[in-house]
Amino acid sequence: MTELFTILNRLRRPRLLIQAARAGCEEYRRDPHLYRLLGHGPLPRCDEALSRLIDIEGEMDRQRREHARSYSLVAHVDVLIAMMGEAQLARAYETPDPA
Repeated sequence: MTELFTILNRLRRPRLLIQAARAGCEEYRRDPHLYRLLGHGPLPRCDEALSRLIDIEGEMDRQRREHARSYSLVAHVDVLIAMMGEAQLARAYETPDPA
């Protein structure tokens, strides 16, 4: 899980994208959001969902940078919202390391 957090911490996206995702994150609901993005079936654990969302977002960011006609700003923000929501859930479930 630490590796996924490292990846998230290294992401650099336009400020407006991040601000929109943060605003939407307050309303994040895992079930409907992940079903919409990952398809129906059993919901994956937070770490698996986060890993898949990182892959999806990476492709969307590539499309954004290349000005692809298929790029959707709304879909990109939707994925970023899910990534932030899953990261919050994963951090809440993560047990602290004994020092």
